[in-house]
Amino acid sequence: MQVDVNGTRLWFDVDGPVLVPRGDSMEARPTLVLMHGGPGSYDHSYFKPWFSRLADRMQIVYLDLREHGRSERGDPANWSFEACADDVRAFCDALGIERPVVLGHSMGGFVAILYGSRHPGHASGLILLSTFARFDLDRITEGFRSVAGDEVGELARRAYDDEDVTDSEWARVFAAFGPHVPNEEELTRRVRNEEVNERGGRLMTELDLLAELPKILSPTLVCAGSADPFLTTAADEILGGLRPGVGRLDVIEGSGHFPWLDTPDRVFEVIGDFAVEVSRSG
Repeated sequence: MQVDVNGTRLWFDVDGPVLVPRGDSMEARPTLVLMHGGPGSYDHSYFKPWFSRLADRMQIVYLDLREHGRSERGDPANWSFEACADDVRAFCDALGIERPVVLGHSMGGFVAILYGSRHPGHASGLILLSTFARFDLDRITEGFRSVAGDEVGELARRAYDDEDVTDSEWARVFAAFGPHVPNEEELTRRVRNEEVNERGGRLMTELDLLAELPKILSPTLVCAGSADPFLTTAADEILGGLRPGVGRLDVIEGSGHFPWLDTPDRVFEVIGDFAVEVSRSG
């Protein structure tokens, strides 16, 4: 399905109803909007079929961000994290999604932070999963070095410093993201946008959203895997930047950057319980 938003067309898919029959009435359930990683290198597809497990508790909306996946292509020079964040608000308004729970994974977390700060209180809750608010090349390097050794740490530094690495070198970095990472079949499902990957990579090296965190009013779950090579300290930094009482941190033991592949029972319990809780409050 597609919808026109802010001068572009966004692709989305849905699992589960938002209203379910309960006796003589219809009961409203939370709507969880999922935002994928990237930039340019991922789309909604790597969330499937895993996040369908939550469809018995809530409606799941899979969104391909602006110029990602099956969404419309435009001029990559105009692409930004901020534009994607504003699209989320307009997307929800266009579809009549009220008080969504918005989950951003990895790069999607940058978008979720900006959405929360630019449209404060629009979401009933935010979930910042395996992400960071400030690019720190030294922190990334040390994280990969700590889990996979000096050589992989140096490869990660080169890759995230926008230097050329070979496919085989990147495969070594990717394998260090956690106990389980998307396999070749799952990665083949992606529709990539190399031009946005190049621009977004440059924007990511300049990323510093710490000043945006205090503007967020929605309850925010910061969720990180203990085996994610560079995000545990980043999660602490996010939590510390949020207003008192807004954020909570959940570190999933034994999980990496794609925690639903490592400890699915625990991850979907944490996400599901939070989404239901914040949707019922306020």
